[in-house]
Amino acid sequence: MEVTGKVRVINPEQQVSAAFKKRELVVTTEEQYPQHILIEFTQDKCDLLNNYAIGEPVKVSINLRGREWVNPQGETRFFNSIQGWRIEKLVSEAPGAPAPAMPAAPAFQPATNLNEDEADDLPF
Repeated sequence: MEVTGKVRVINPEQQVSAAFKKRELVVTTEEQYPQHILIEFTQDKCDLLNNYAIGEPVKVSINLRGREWVNPQGETRFFNSIQGWRIEKLVSEAPGAPAPAMPAAPAFQPATNLNEDEADDLPF
């Protein structure tokens, strides 16, 4: 799956345990109702965010993850996370850049060889 939008937040790397680190990215989608999507990058994928800045348009490849957790009272809870595994800069058009030229449409030429004595076979 993919999420596209502009980088809103890039958090610093967090060392969660001796063997686990993560880094969070928030991407704001560009649609009628923009969404702020929190995406986690873990382990060696944390370094993928080093070359990105706030406001840059990006496309992030993601996986949805779900897990089950039983609390000390024996209640089962379920959690979801969005895990990023690739990020790409999107090329945005420069403001004021000319649109690519479209080929000119052929000029309309009215018919000049009409013979009104011929039978009209049109049904209307």
